[in-house]
Amino acid sequence: MANENKNTTVEQEKLTYYKALNDIGNQIHSAQNINEILINLTDQILSLFDADRITIYVVDGKKKEVYSRFKAGPKSEEIRVPIKNKSIAGYTANNMQLTNIADAYDRHELSMINKDLYFDKSWDEKSNYVTKQILTVPIFFKKYVIGVLQLVNKKNGDRFTVEDQHSASEMSKVLGIAFFNQKKLSQKTKKRTKFDYLLNNNLITQKELDRAIAMARDQKTSVESVFINDLKVKKAEVGRSIGEYYNCEYVSYDSSFPIPGDLLAKLKQVYLKSNLWVPLARENGKVKILIDDPQRLDKIDGVKSLIPAEEYEFAVGLREDIIQFLDYFYGTPQDQDDGSIDDILVKLDTDDDEDADDAVDMLTENDSAIVQLVNKIITDGCKKNASDIHVEPYPGKQGAEIRFRIDGACTKYQTIPYQYKKAIVSRIKIMSDLDISERRKPQDGKIKFKKYAPLDIELRVATVPTVGGEEDVVMRILAAGEPISLEVMGMSERNNDLLNVSINKPYGIFLVVGPTGSGKTTTLHAALHAINRPETKIWTAEDPVEITQRGLRQVQVQPKIGFDFSAAMRSFLRADPDVIMVGEMRDHETASTGIEASLTGHLVFSTLHTNSAPETITRLLDMGMDPFNFADALIAVLAQRLIRTLCKDCKESYHPTQEEYDIHVRAYDGDFDALGFPYTDDLTLYRANGCDRCNNTGYRGRTGIVELLEATDEMKSLIQNRAPMENLRELAMKDGMTTLMQDGIRKTFLGQTDLPQVRKVCIK
Repeated sequence: MANENKNTTVEQEKLTYYKALNDIGNQIHSAQNINEILINLTDQILSLFDADRITIYVVDGKKKEVYSRFKAGPKSEEIRVPIKNKSIAGYTANNMQLTNIADAYDRHELSMINKDLYFDKSWDEKSNYVTKQILTVPIFFKKYVIGVLQLVNKKNGDRFTVEDQHSASEMSKVLGIAFFNQKKLSQKTKKRTKFDYLLNNNLITQKELDRAIAMARDQKTSVESVFINDLKVKKAEVGRSIGEYYNCEYVSYDSSFPIPGDLLAKLKQVYLKSNLWVPLARENGKVKILIDDPQRLDKIDGVKSLIPAEEYEFAVGLREDIIQFLDYFYGTPQDQDDGSIDDILVKLDTDDDEDADDAVDMLTENDSAIVQLVNKIITDGCKKNASDIHVEPYPGKQGAEIRFRIDGACTKYQTIPYQYKKAIVSRIKIMSDLDISERRKPQDGKIKFKKYAPLDIELRVATVPTVGGEEDVVMRILAAGEPISLEVMGMSERNNDLLNVSINKPYGIFLVVGPTGSGKTTTLHAALHAINRPETKIWTAEDPVEITQRGLRQVQVQPKIGFDFSAAMRSFLRADPDVIMVGEMRDHETASTGIEASLTGHLVFSTLHTNSAPETITRLLDMGMDPFNFADALIAVLAQRLIRTLCKDCKESYHPTQEEYDIHVRAYDGDFDALGFPYTDDLTLYRANGCDRCNNTGYRGRTGIVELLEATDEMKSLIQNRAPMENLRELAMKDGMTTLMQDGIRKTFLGQTDLPQVRKVCIK
């Protein structure tokens, strides 16, 4: 009888328990506001489980975290933990499985569940609370985990029961459906705003949005700028949010964006600033416009009336982006003295399209606006650290594109209307002392720019006739500079030591080789700087003299009057030299004179245009050098390239896969173990990301990669026997030479660059 009464009591308790669970589920299902109903049901839920506290986490998919949406207990800051095995809620979300812990402080118990599992005591320390028992259950909707239900501390001090586990799982199903339905309902009833993306991805809260609106009203600024400046939301995220709202592309300010001179010619900067739109480009009849509100019909009508086109593409931008584009396109306030693009193009403007052909003939290379435009192109190129400026006119009524080569890569700078392209080319030719009437054959010259503007640079100019009777112009900026030290060149220890030994030899010939623009002159001057002492007489013959050093006697060769490199070298031999540097061994006479000079007790430096160090030896032998004299004279050959380096402000670290690591090993094609970068869990490489500092390219600046061949006794023997280039390479690598590719991969593992950039400049 007693057993029957006991069983009846247990059954009644179970019935009451499940009735309470069912009642809670029904209330959650029927609630209009989940947070409100959970607050009202807190006591019932805790009583049902005999628990002390409850926390409900929601998954933030973008950040791969779970954050506390609802908590019972003292109000503290929001809890956020990564979806990883290092926290209890994170483990539950990551593995989609329930956890029932008797003592959260018991490291052994946690490690039995997962070796990485850890309880963060700081939450207890902040609230003077002691956490013991924890039950966590994943909240599913269909097959996806959308949150975690966490119960803390049974009031009787025991572990949560199997019945608790079952009930918590049932409740998590109810919560999953309720969360999904509420989100669906809110999307239907709620009016769309520009900041839905930020809210839906938990980048901001509704309270923060309300606060930002109030701050924007007080500060008389935009809500977007408050998010970026005060709430530290990433600009790209704010841009994406307004892009999704307007259903069009978001375009951020980019200082490398080509200036659309043809579209700006008839537009006033003041008008565009007040209306907050700017034309970006015209391509295949379509004009791209950046605007703050693509739904403003009055602004759209204004655009179409001022810029006729077959088709329009509208992109959205923040107010600050549009203002920055306008300042850049028209010339920033500090550039106004030089004449902004706006001022110059207005001076060149023609009133009627019918008179455009006459305008081509009326414009001359001496027109003041043309003079200002050419000066501004060169000045801007120098400010952007361009190495070359390309002026590229297209045939007929097509304009001319201006491109800058920056860090080895060409980028568009500006588009010039077709009426002005011939006058611009003629102006550059006059500045270079070239024949403006000769347009059928290439010409080359130089511009001393300080004669035309307060900027002390020299430009090497080459003109090339192109299709349609046009002429391309390429200007190489030769900025006068100081020599760098060998220490900052980033060579390996072996290369640095060997280089220092080589350049301190009393006599012999040292060669630096590579294609045009690979930094040969910079390296030579760094070497001369290291040995430039009062007791040493150093003569240099250069074309042109780009880097100046006190203590060097530097000579500018002038081939037009017969004073070439070989003539300069012969004159140096009569001028008591210790060291001679000749800009380039272009011919047999210069090379043979250099070898003779090195054999008569002088140290000779020079350059050649060859691809690698071993190839240099075969090239000189093919030029007719005596192999015995050349072998005796040679000290070393340094081949080099310049590669783009990753931007230090935004490069992103990552752990490479085994497959990617193996690709690097195969490309190295040598004793990779000696490099000292084994594949481990801690191995880190870097990749390009992109930021404002690097114009969103991910790369900023360049560094050198080198291969240094030493003329050992064995190497001299091979040279004397005219050995094939492959034999020379094999011996050089046996002697410790690392190839250009190998040095590039070394700098990849040092985090300075990446493999694609190395492969762009070398093959082996």
